[in-house]
Amino acid sequence: MAPRGTVPAYVVGVGLTKFLKPRRTRDYPELGYEAGVKAMLDAGITYDDVETGIACYCYGDTTSGQRIFYQFGMSTIPIYNTNNACATGSTGLHMARTLVRNGAVDCVLVIGFEQMSPGAIKSVWSDRPSPMGLSTAMMEDLNGKHDTPRNAQYFGNAGKEYMDKYGATAEDFAEIARISHEHSQRNPYAQFQQKYTLEEILKSPMIHPPLTKLQCSPTSDGAGAAVIVSQSFLDKHPELNSKAVLMAGQSLMTDSPQLYSKSAMDLVGFDMTKRAARAAMEEAKVTSKDIRVAEVHDCFSTNELILIDGLGFSEPGKAHEMVRRGDITYGGKGPIINPSGGLISKGHPLGATGLAQCAELVWQLRGWANNGRLAQEVDVALQHNLGLGGAVVVNVYKRADGKKNTDSGASMSEQEIAKSSGLGYNPATQAKVVTPEQGEKVRSSKYKEEYALGDTVKNLQARL
Repeated sequence: MAPRGTVPAYVVGVGLTKFLKPRRTRDYPELGYEAGVKAMLDAGITYDDVETGIACYCYGDTTSGQRIFYQFGMSTIPIYNTNNACATGSTGLHMARTLVRNGAVDCVLVIGFEQMSPGAIKSVWSDRPSPMGLSTAMMEDLNGKHDTPRNAQYFGNAGKEYMDKYGATAEDFAEIARISHEHSQRNPYAQFQQKYTLEEILKSPMIHPPLTKLQCSPTSDGAGAAVIVSQSFLDKHPELNSKAVLMAGQSLMTDSPQLYSKSAMDLVGFDMTKRAARAAMEEAKVTSKDIRVAEVHDCFSTNELILIDGLGFSEPGKAHEMVRRGDITYGGKGPIINPSGGLISKGHPLGATGLAQCAELVWQLRGWANNGRLAQEVDVALQHNLGLGGAVVVNVYKRADGKKNTDSGASMSEQEIAKSSGLGYNPATQAKVVTPEQGEKVRSSKYKEEYALGDTVKNLQARL
Protein backbone atom coordinates (compact mmCIF):
# COMPACT_ATOMS: atom_id res chain seq x y z
CA MET A 1 0.00 0.00 0.00
CA ALA A 2 1.22 3.51 -0.81
CA PRO A 3 2.11 5.88 2.05
CA ARG A 4 -0.85 7.42 3.85
CA GLY A 5 -2.61 10.20 1.95
CA THR A 6 -0.54 10.00 -1.24
CA VAL A 7 -2.65 7.88 -3.62
CA PRO A 8 -3.83 10.07 -6.53
CA ALA A 9 -7.61 10.29 -6.91
CA TYR A 10 -9.37 10.81 -10.23
CA VAL A 11 -12.85 11.65 -11.44
CA VAL A 12 -13.59 9.20 -14.25
CA GLY A 13 -17.36 9.51 -14.54
CA VAL A 14 -20.00 12.18 -13.96
CA GLY A 15 -23.75 12.36 -14.44
CA LEU A 16 -26.51 14.93 -14.00
CA THR A 17 -30.28 15.24 -14.20
CA LYS A 18 -31.99 18.39 -15.34
CA PHE A 19 -32.52 20.78 -12.43
CA LEU A 20 -36.24 21.39 -11.93
CA LYS A 21 -38.63 23.66 -10.11
CA PRO A 22 -39.50 21.88 -6.84
CA ARG A 23 -42.97 20.59 -7.74
CA ARG A 24 -42.52 16.84 -7.07
CA THR A 25 -42.54 16.08 -10.77
CA ARG A 26 -39.74 13.57 -10.08
CA ASP A 27 -38.95 11.94 -6.72
CA TYR A 28 -35.45 11.59 -5.32
CA PRO A 29 -35.02 7.80 -5.89
CA GLU A 30 -35.55 8.31 -9.61
CA LEU A 31 -33.35 11.43 -9.76
CA GLY A 32 -30.50 9.76 -7.89
CA TYR A 33 -30.79 6.63 -10.00
CA GLU A 34 -30.52 8.59 -13.25
CA ALA A 35 -27.46 10.54 -12.13
CA GLY A 36 -25.76 7.41 -10.85
CA VAL A 37 -26.43 5.42 -14.03
CA LYS A 38 -24.99 8.22 -16.15
CA ALA A 39 -21.86 8.50 -13.99
CA MET A 40 -21.20 4.75 -14.11
CA LEU A 41 -21.76 4.60 -17.87
CA ASP A 42 -19.34 7.50 -18.28
CA ALA A 43 -16.79 5.67 -16.14
CA GLY A 44 -17.32 2.41 -17.99
CA ILE A 45 -18.01 0.49 -14.78
CA THR A 46 -20.85 -1.39 -13.17
CA TYR A 47 -22.05 -1.23 -9.59
CA ASP A 48 -20.04 -4.37 -8.87
CA ASP A 49 -16.90 -2.20 -9.17
CA VAL A 50 -18.13 0.26 -6.52
CA GLU A 51 -16.64 -0.33 -3.08
CA THR A 52 -18.30 2.55 -1.20
CA GLY A 53 -21.33 4.76 -1.81
CA ILE A 54 -21.71 8.31 -0.53
CA ALA A 55 -25.14 9.98 -0.54
CA CYS A 56 -25.33 13.76 -0.21
CA TYR A 57 -28.59 15.51 0.74
CA CYS A 58 -30.00 18.00 3.24
CA TYR A 59 -33.77 17.47 3.13
CA GLY A 60 -34.69 13.84 3.67
CA ASP A 61 -34.93 11.04 6.17
CA THR A 62 -31.95 9.04 7.37
CA THR A 63 -30.67 6.36 4.99
CA SER A 64 -32.23 8.03 1.96
CA GLY A 65 -28.95 7.14 0.29
CA GLN A 66 -29.66 3.43 0.65
CA ARG A 67 -33.01 3.98 -1.06
CA ILE A 68 -31.11 5.17 -4.13
CA PHE A 69 -28.06 2.90 -4.05
CA TYR A 70 -30.06 -0.31 -3.48
CA GLN A 71 -31.55 0.21 -6.94
CA PHE A 72 -28.13 -0.56 -8.44
CA GLY A 73 -27.59 -3.63 -6.30
CA MET A 74 -27.69 -4.74 -2.68
CA SER A 75 -24.01 -5.57 -2.49
CA THR A 76 -23.62 -4.81 1.26
CA ILE A 77 -20.97 -2.11 0.67
CA PRO A 78 -20.71 0.84 3.10
CA ILE A 79 -23.07 3.70 2.24
CA TYR A 80 -22.55 7.04 3.96
CA ASN A 81 -25.31 9.67 4.26
CA THR A 82 -23.92 13.21 4.50
CA ASN A 83 -25.37 16.64 5.30
CA ASN A 84 -23.15 19.74 5.43
CA ALA A 85 -25.58 22.47 4.37
CA CYS A 86 -25.06 23.79 0.83
CA ALA A 87 -21.55 22.27 0.76
CA THR A 88 -23.00 18.76 1.13
CA GLY A 89 -22.20 17.53 -2.37
CA SER A 90 -18.58 18.64 -2.22
CA THR A 91 -18.28 17.19 1.27
CA GLY A 92 -19.12 13.86 -0.37
CA LEU A 93 -16.35 14.47 -2.90
CA HIS A 94 -13.98 15.21 -0.03
CA MET A 95 -14.93 11.96 1.70
CA ALA A 96 -14.43 10.00 -1.52
CA ARG A 97 -11.02 11.51 -2.24
CA THR A 98 -9.91 10.96 1.37
CA LEU A 99 -10.87 7.28 1.22
CA VAL A 100 -9.06 6.80 -2.07
CA ARG A 101 -5.96 8.81 -1.13
CA ASN A 102 -5.52 6.82 2.06
CA GLY A 103 -5.73 3.49 0.27
CA ALA A 104 -9.01 2.38 1.84
CA VAL A 105 -10.84 1.83 -1.45
CA ASP A 106 -10.24 2.06 -5.19
CA CYS A 107 -13.69 3.07 -6.47
CA VAL A 108 -16.33 5.32 -4.87
CA LEU A 109 -19.69 6.43 -6.24
CA VAL A 110 -20.92 9.79 -4.91
CA ILE A 111 -24.53 10.81 -5.53
CA GLY A 112 -25.92 14.20 -4.49
CA PHE A 113 -29.65 14.83 -4.69
CA GLU A 114 -32.38 17.03 -3.32
CA GLN A 115 -36.15 17.19 -3.38
CA MET A 116 -37.09 20.59 -2.02
CA SER A 117 -40.13 22.66 -1.15
CA PRO A 118 -41.01 25.80 -3.15
CA GLY A 119 -40.02 29.18 -1.75
CA ALA A 120 -37.22 30.34 0.50
CA ILE A 121 -35.25 27.71 2.42
CA LYS A 122 -36.66 27.10 5.90
CA SER A 123 -35.62 24.85 8.75
CA VAL A 124 -37.85 21.87 9.48
CA TRP A 125 -36.73 21.80 13.12
CA SER A 126 -38.62 24.28 15.31
CA ASP A 127 -38.20 22.54 18.68
CA ARG A 128 -34.43 22.96 19.23
CA PRO A 129 -31.61 25.51 18.91
CA SER A 130 -30.67 26.38 15.34
CA PRO A 131 -27.08 25.73 14.27
CA MET A 132 -27.22 29.25 12.82
CA GLY A 133 -28.73 30.74 15.98
CA LEU A 134 -25.65 32.58 17.23
CA SER A 135 -24.72 33.84 13.76
CA THR A 136 -28.27 35.08 13.19
CA ALA A 137 -28.27 36.86 16.56
CA MET A 138 -25.03 38.63 15.62
CA MET A 139 -26.39 39.51 12.18
CA GLU A 140 -29.50 41.03 13.71
CA ASP A 141 -27.43 42.96 16.26
CA LEU A 142 -25.38 44.41 13.41
CA ASN A 143 -28.11 44.97 10.81
CA GLY A 144 -31.46 44.80 12.58
CA LYS A 145 -34.32 42.34 12.26
CA HIS A 146 -36.15 42.00 8.95
CA ASP A 147 -38.98 39.91 7.56
CA THR A 148 -37.05 39.02 4.41
CA PRO A 149 -35.63 35.49 3.87
CA ARG A 150 -32.81 34.84 6.31
CA ASN A 151 -30.23 33.67 3.78
CA ALA A 152 -30.88 36.69 1.59
CA GLN A 153 -30.23 38.86 4.64
CA TYR A 154 -26.88 37.17 5.29
CA PHE A 155 -25.63 37.61 1.76
CA GLY A 156 -27.28 40.97 1.15
CA ASN A 157 -25.60 42.35 4.26
CA ALA A 158 -22.27 40.94 3.12
CA GLY A 159 -22.70 42.68 -0.21
CA LYS A 160 -23.46 45.98 1.52
CA GLU A 161 -20.30 45.62 3.60
CA TYR A 162 -18.27 45.15 0.42
CA MET A 163 -19.95 48.23 -1.05
CA ASP A 164 -19.13 50.31 2.02
CA LYS A 165 -15.51 49.11 2.19
CA TYR A 166 -14.51 49.13 -1.45
CA GLY A 167 -17.00 51.11 -3.54
CA ALA A 168 -18.93 48.36 -5.31
CA THR A 169 -22.46 49.28 -6.44
CA ALA A 170 -25.80 47.53 -6.79
CA GLU A 171 -25.21 47.52 -10.54
CA ASP A 172 -22.05 45.43 -10.06
CA PHE A 173 -24.01 42.68 -8.34
CA ALA A 174 -26.73 42.85 -10.97
CA GLU A 175 -24.11 42.52 -13.70
CA ILE A 176 -22.93 39.26 -12.13
CA ALA A 177 -26.49 37.93 -12.28
CA ARG A 178 -26.82 39.11 -15.89
CA ILE A 179 -23.71 37.13 -16.82
CA SER A 180 -24.91 34.03 -14.96
CA HIS A 181 -28.27 34.06 -16.74
CA GLU A 182 -26.55 34.62 -20.09
CA HIS A 183 -24.23 31.66 -19.50
CA SER A 184 -27.09 29.34 -18.56
CA GLN A 185 -28.62 29.53 -22.04
CA ARG A 186 -26.00 27.00 -23.13
CA ASN A 187 -26.44 24.61 -20.20
CA PRO A 188 -29.11 22.00 -21.03
CA TYR A 189 -29.41 21.05 -17.34
CA ALA A 190 -30.15 24.57 -16.07
CA GLN A 191 -33.44 25.28 -14.35
CA PHE A 192 -33.56 28.68 -16.08
CA GLN A 193 -32.19 29.28 -19.57
CA GLN A 194 -33.32 32.84 -20.21
CA LYS A 195 -31.10 35.90 -20.49
CA TYR A 196 -32.02 39.26 -18.99
CA THR A 197 -30.85 42.83 -19.40
CA LEU A 198 -29.17 44.63 -16.53
CA GLU A 199 -32.26 46.82 -16.19
CA GLU A 200 -34.58 43.81 -15.96
CA ILE A 201 -32.45 42.33 -13.19
CA LEU A 202 -32.37 45.58 -11.24
CA LYS A 203 -36.13 46.06 -11.62
CA SER A 204 -37.11 42.52 -10.58
CA PRO A 205 -38.74 42.31 -7.12
CA MET A 206 -36.49 43.33 -4.24
CA ILE A 207 -35.77 40.43 -1.86
CA HIS A 208 -33.32 42.08 0.54
CA PRO A 209 -31.22 45.07 -0.54
CA PRO A 210 -29.25 45.08 -2.74
CA LEU A 211 -30.53 41.67 -3.91
CA THR A 212 -33.41 41.47 -6.35
CA LYS A 213 -35.15 38.21 -7.26
CA LEU A 214 -33.07 37.56 -10.38
CA GLN A 215 -29.89 37.72 -8.26
CA CYS A 216 -30.98 34.87 -5.97
CA SER A 217 -30.61 31.13 -6.57
CA PRO A 218 -33.89 29.21 -6.65
CA THR A 219 -34.84 26.11 -4.70
CA SER A 220 -34.61 23.10 -7.01
CA ASP A 221 -35.00 19.37 -7.42
CA GLY A 222 -32.19 17.42 -9.08
CA ALA A 223 -29.27 15.06 -8.74
CA GLY A 224 -25.64 14.71 -9.72
CA ALA A 225 -23.08 11.92 -9.41
CA ALA A 226 -19.37 11.23 -9.76
CA VAL A 227 -17.14 8.16 -9.79
CA ILE A 228 -13.83 8.65 -7.96
CA VAL A 229 -11.05 6.08 -8.43
CA SER A 230 -7.45 5.42 -7.42
CA GLN A 231 -4.31 5.30 -9.53
CA SER A 232 -4.37 1.52 -9.24
CA PHE A 233 -7.91 1.40 -10.64
CA LEU A 234 -6.95 3.72 -13.49
CA ASP A 235 -3.89 1.64 -14.30
CA LYS A 236 -6.14 -1.40 -14.68
CA HIS A 237 -8.47 0.55 -16.98
CA PRO A 238 -6.16 2.45 -19.38
CA GLU A 239 -9.12 3.18 -21.64
CA LEU A 240 -10.15 5.82 -19.05
CA ASN A 241 -6.89 7.77 -19.24
CA SER A 242 -8.15 10.14 -21.93
CA LYS A 243 -11.00 11.42 -19.79
CA ALA A 244 -9.69 11.01 -16.25
CA VAL A 245 -9.50 14.26 -14.28
CA LEU A 246 -7.04 14.47 -11.40
CA MET A 247 -8.31 15.85 -8.08
CA ALA A 248 -5.03 17.72 -7.67
CA GLY A 249 -5.85 19.78 -4.59
CA GLN A 250 -8.67 19.85 -2.10
CA SER A 251 -9.57 21.44 1.19
CA LEU A 252 -12.62 21.19 3.42
CA MET A 253 -12.58 23.81 6.18
CA THR A 254 -14.87 25.22 8.80
CA ASP A 255 -14.97 28.61 10.51
CA SER A 256 -12.28 30.11 12.69
CA PRO A 257 -13.05 32.62 15.50
CA GLN A 258 -13.14 35.18 12.68
CA LEU A 259 -16.76 34.11 12.16
CA TYR A 260 -17.76 36.26 15.13
CA SER A 261 -15.62 39.26 14.20
CA LYS A 262 -18.76 41.34 13.56
CA SER A 263 -18.11 41.27 9.82
CA ALA A 264 -21.09 40.47 7.58
CA MET A 265 -18.65 39.06 5.03
CA ASP A 266 -17.12 36.64 7.51
CA LEU A 267 -20.58 35.55 8.63
CA VAL A 268 -20.99 34.11 5.11
CA GLY A 269 -17.61 32.38 4.97
CA PHE A 270 -15.22 34.92 3.44
CA ASP A 271 -12.46 34.01 5.90
CA MET A 272 -12.80 30.24 5.54
CA THR A 273 -12.99 30.57 1.75
CA LYS A 274 -9.64 32.34 1.68
CA ARG A 275 -8.03 29.71 3.89
CA ALA A 276 -9.47 26.74 1.99
CA ALA A 277 -8.58 28.18 -1.41
CA ARG A 278 -5.02 28.81 -0.31
CA ALA A 279 -4.67 25.24 1.00
CA ALA A 280 -6.20 23.57 -2.07
CA MET A 281 -4.12 25.58 -4.54
CA GLU A 282 -0.96 24.98 -2.52
CA GLU A 283 -1.56 21.23 -2.62
CA ALA A 284 -2.23 21.37 -6.37
CA LYS A 285 0.89 23.52 -6.89
CA VAL A 286 -1.03 26.24 -8.71
CA THR A 287 -1.95 29.87 -8.09
CA SER A 288 -5.15 31.74 -8.84
CA LYS A 289 -3.52 33.01 -12.04
CA ASP A 290 -3.41 29.42 -13.36
CA ILE A 291 -7.20 29.04 -13.10
CA ARG A 292 -8.97 29.74 -16.39
CA VAL A 293 -12.41 28.38 -15.48
CA ALA A 294 -14.19 28.09 -12.12
CA GLU A 295 -17.52 27.06 -10.68
CA VAL A 296 -18.16 29.09 -7.52
CA HIS A 297 -20.97 29.18 -4.99
CA ASP A 298 -23.06 32.10 -6.25
CA CYS A 299 -26.15 31.40 -4.16
CA PHE A 300 -26.58 35.17 -4.41
CA SER A 301 -24.82 37.58 -6.75
CA THR A 302 -23.27 39.39 -3.79
CA ASN A 303 -21.53 36.18 -2.78
CA GLU A 304 -19.96 35.68 -6.18
CA LEU A 305 -18.43 39.14 -6.09
CA ILE A 306 -17.02 38.52 -2.62
CA LEU A 307 -15.68 35.12 -3.75
CA ILE A 308 -13.82 36.66 -6.69
CA ASP A 309 -11.86 38.52 -4.02
CA GLY A 310 -11.64 35.65 -1.51
CA LEU A 311 -10.41 33.13 -4.08
CA GLY A 312 -7.69 35.49 -5.20
CA PHE A 313 -8.99 36.14 -8.70
CA SER A 314 -8.80 39.90 -8.06
CA GLU A 315 -6.66 42.15 -5.92
CA PRO A 316 -8.21 42.66 -2.46
CA GLY A 317 -11.15 45.05 -2.70
CA LYS A 318 -11.05 45.11 -6.51
CA ALA A 319 -13.54 42.39 -7.45
CA HIS A 320 -16.14 44.87 -8.69
CA GLU A 321 -13.59 46.40 -11.04
CA MET A 322 -12.97 42.97 -12.52
CA VAL A 323 -16.73 42.56 -13.07
CA ARG A 324 -16.98 45.97 -14.75
CA ARG A 325 -14.20 45.07 -17.18
CA GLY A 326 -15.99 41.86 -18.20
CA ASP A 327 -13.14 39.73 -16.93
CA ILE A 328 -15.33 36.94 -15.49
CA THR A 329 -16.91 35.92 -18.77
CA TYR A 330 -15.83 34.93 -22.27
CA GLY A 331 -13.26 37.27 -23.78
CA GLY A 332 -12.19 38.64 -20.40
CA LYS A 333 -8.80 38.51 -18.72
CA GLY A 334 -9.85 36.53 -15.65
CA PRO A 335 -11.21 33.04 -15.23
CA ILE A 336 -14.60 32.34 -16.78
CA ILE A 337 -16.76 32.00 -13.69
CA ASN A 338 -19.80 29.71 -13.70
CA PRO A 339 -20.05 28.80 -17.39
CA SER A 340 -22.92 26.54 -16.25
CA GLY A 341 -24.96 29.57 -15.19
CA GLY A 342 -24.08 28.97 -11.55
CA LEU A 343 -26.55 28.47 -8.76
CA ILE A 344 -28.38 31.67 -9.72
CA SER A 345 -29.59 30.31 -13.03
CA LYS A 346 -28.69 26.61 -13.12
CA GLY A 347 -30.54 26.05 -9.83
CA HIS A 348 -29.54 24.95 -6.34
CA PRO A 349 -30.72 21.50 -5.22
CA LEU A 350 -28.50 21.62 -2.15
CA GLY A 351 -27.04 18.10 -2.08
CA ALA A 352 -26.55 18.02 -5.85
CA THR A 353 -24.86 21.40 -6.26
CA GLY A 354 -21.29 20.26 -5.55
CA LEU A 355 -21.67 17.32 -7.95
CA ALA A 356 -23.06 19.60 -10.66
CA GLN A 357 -20.08 21.91 -10.28
CA CYS A 358 -17.78 18.90 -10.55
CA ALA A 359 -19.55 17.64 -13.68
CA GLU A 360 -19.31 21.02 -15.41
CA LEU A 361 -15.60 21.32 -14.75
CA VAL A 362 -14.92 17.74 -15.83
CA TRP A 363 -16.73 18.48 -19.10
CA GLN A 364 -14.76 21.71 -19.48
CA LEU A 365 -11.42 19.99 -18.91
CA ARG A 366 -12.30 17.17 -21.31
CA GLY A 367 -13.36 19.70 -23.95
CA TRP A 368 -16.87 18.26 -24.10
CA ALA A 369 -18.76 21.52 -23.29
CA ASN A 370 -18.42 22.47 -26.94
CA ASN A 371 -21.75 24.21 -27.52
CA GLY A 372 -20.42 27.74 -27.10
CA ARG A 373 -19.62 27.56 -23.39
CA LEU A 374 -16.17 25.96 -23.55
CA ALA A 375 -13.38 27.90 -21.86
CA GLN A 376 -10.28 27.89 -24.05
CA GLU A 377 -6.77 26.64 -23.25
CA VAL A 378 -7.75 25.10 -19.91
CA ASP A 379 -5.75 22.50 -17.99
CA VAL A 380 -6.68 23.57 -14.43
CA ALA A 381 -10.12 24.32 -12.97
CA LEU A 382 -11.37 25.34 -9.53
CA GLN A 383 -14.58 24.48 -7.68
CA HIS A 384 -15.86 26.35 -4.62
CA ASN A 385 -18.87 25.12 -2.61
CA LEU A 386 -20.01 26.88 0.57
CA GLY A 387 -22.42 25.99 3.35
CA LEU A 388 -23.54 28.44 6.01
CA GLY A 389 -23.07 27.01 9.42
CA GLY A 390 -20.32 26.44 8.22
CA ALA A 391 -18.32 24.46 5.71
CA VAL A 392 -16.42 25.27 2.57
CA VAL A 393 -14.88 22.88 0.05
CA VAL A 394 -12.43 23.97 -2.62
CA ASN A 395 -11.36 21.45 -5.28
CA VAL A 396 -8.65 22.02 -7.86
CA TYR A 397 -8.88 19.72 -10.90
CA LYS A 398 -6.30 19.04 -13.58
CA ARG A 399 -6.30 17.10 -16.81
CA ALA A 400 -4.51 13.84 -16.05
CA ASP A 401 -2.59 13.95 -19.34
CA GLY A 402 -1.18 17.44 -18.74
CA LYS A 403 -2.68 18.81 -21.95
CA LYS A 404 -5.04 21.75 -22.35
CA ASN A 405 -8.63 21.06 -23.31
CA THR A 406 -8.33 22.74 -26.72
CA ASP A 407 -4.88 21.39 -27.65
CA SER A 408 -4.56 19.54 -30.90
CA GLY A 409 -4.95 15.87 -30.07
CA ALA A 410 -6.74 16.59 -26.79
CA SER A 411 -10.19 17.50 -28.09
CA MET A 412 -12.59 14.84 -29.33
CA SER A 413 -15.15 14.78 -32.12
CA GLU A 414 -18.85 14.52 -31.30
CA GLN A 415 -18.82 10.92 -32.45
CA GLU A 416 -15.90 10.11 -30.18
CA ILE A 417 -17.56 11.86 -27.23
CA ALA A 418 -20.82 10.00 -27.84
CA LYS A 419 -19.00 6.68 -27.77
CA SER A 420 -16.77 7.56 -24.82
CA SER A 421 -19.69 8.78 -22.66
CA GLY A 422 -21.40 5.37 -22.77
CA LEU A 423 -24.66 7.19 -23.46
CA GLY A 424 -24.54 7.47 -27.24
CA TYR A 425 -24.51 11.30 -27.13
CA ASN A 426 -22.56 14.18 -25.59
CA PRO A 427 -23.95 14.64 -22.04
CA ALA A 428 -22.31 18.05 -21.71
CA THR A 429 -24.57 19.49 -24.40
CA GLN A 430 -27.68 17.27 -24.20
CA ALA A 431 -29.77 16.42 -21.14
CA LYS A 432 -31.69 13.19 -21.61
CA VAL A 433 -33.44 10.73 -19.33
CA VAL A 434 -31.71 7.37 -19.01
CA THR A 435 -33.37 4.37 -20.58
CA PRO A 436 -34.13 1.13 -18.72
CA GLU A 437 -31.55 -0.56 -20.97
CA GLN A 438 -28.86 1.88 -19.90
CA GLY A 439 -29.71 1.19 -16.28
CA GLU A 440 -29.35 -2.52 -16.80
CA LYS A 441 -25.85 -2.05 -18.20
CA VAL A 442 -24.53 -0.74 -14.88
CA ARG A 443 -26.63 -2.57 -12.31
CA SER A 444 -24.92 -5.32 -10.32
CA SER A 445 -24.81 -8.70 -12.02
CA LYS A 446 -24.46 -10.41 -8.65
CA TYR A 447 -26.66 -8.51 -6.23
CA LYS A 448 -29.42 -6.70 -8.12
CA GLU A 449 -32.87 -6.86 -6.57
CA GLU A 450 -35.84 -5.93 -8.75
CA TYR A 451 -38.03 -5.06 -5.78
CA ALA A 452 -35.56 -2.32 -4.80
CA LEU A 453 -36.30 -0.43 -8.04
CA GLY A 454 -39.85 0.39 -6.97
CA ASP A 455 -41.48 2.58 -9.65
CA THR A 456 -38.23 4.00 -10.99
CA VAL A 457 -37.98 2.07 -14.26
CA LYS A 458 -41.69 2.53 -14.97
CA ASN A 459 -41.38 6.28 -14.41
CA LEU A 460 -38.30 6.54 -16.62
CA GLN A 461 -40.03 4.58 -19.38
CA ALA A 462 -42.97 6.99 -19.24
CA ARG A 463 -40.65 10.00 -19.58
CA LEU A 464 -39.18 8.57 -22.77
